[in-house]
Amino acid sequence: MKKRLLNLLVCPNCKGELKLEVDSVEEEEVVEGKLICERLHTFSIINAIPRFVSSDTYVNSFSYEWDVFADTLLDSRNKEKFSADFFQKHTISSLECFRGKLILDVGCGMGRFMEVAASYGCEVIGLDLSYAVDTAYRLIGYLPNVHIIQADIFSLPLKKKIFDFIYSFGVLHHTPDCKKAFCNLPQYLKKGGEISICIYAYNWGIVFSSKFWRLFTTHLPKKALYYFSYIAFPLYYLYLIPILGKFLRAFFFVPDIKNWKMRHLEMFDWYSPHYQSNHSSEELAGWFKEMGIKVIRVFEYAASVYGEKSA
Repeated sequence: MKKRLLNLLVCPNCKGELKLEVDSVEEEEVVEGKLICERLHTFSIINAIPRFVSSDTYVNSFSYEWDVFADTLLDSRNKEKFSADFFQKHTISSLECFRGKLILDVGCGMGRFMEVAASYGCEVIGLDLSYAVDTAYRLIGYLPNVHIIQADIFSLPLKKKIFDFIYSFGVLHHTPDCKKAFCNLPQYLKKGGEISICIYAYNWGIVFSSKFWRLFTTHLPKKALYYFSYIAFPLYYLYLIPILGKFLRAFFFVPDIKNWKMRHLEMFDWYSPHYQSNHSSEELAGWFKEMGIKVIRVFEYAASVYGEKSA
């Protein structure tokens, strides 16, 4: 944990100021220590990450996923810029416009989008409930403008009205209440701040069949599901057959992704999470309006909306 992060944190329980107790430090990073508020709520700093939760509860599949698929989507480890392209598609201007801005990544996973934001000169805080934060710190925690915390989206340890931009891509639908998770975010935006959300959309054939298969796959040991997900390799080519492929995909969904590593990851990602909900763009845009967020753009892919907090 970089010491200046303390200026942005509060106790998630009482919202009071936190004091830092340092047990171990390496250069700019507090490696071990504690954060304590006036009411003596205490939170540990372990392996350089402030821990505002005691476990990964319902997101343990992501703790496993981002350990075994650590750098599959990290642009610095790949020839193609999957994450930068995805990020750019879910904004309304060049990523250069975020230079110098304070940004919050909600559900950062192993840090794929944080790396992109940091490369454009943003100060970015990434939070996740899962132990993927340890992978994120290992991969990009060394960057001077990156901060990583383990926290619950429903009880964030952050000061309000401080962020210029908040984004969450492919995360909120994996919480117990997607709408509630979203509605907790606008209070952390500055006036005039912007927010971009992407969640799973409806695809009735895929959704219906997936719900059936997920009754079984979500109960498999994570390692067993990892190996089962290799079935996406041969099925991908079988599904390329006209008509037959479309029917089979509706019966048993396999990601239509040419890159085999990403296909394996997406297969595991689809069938492993405890919670998984689907929503329409109109529904998501309605949540924006309810929270006083002006809808700037509704993107054509997934359920994806970009908005601005009224000034």
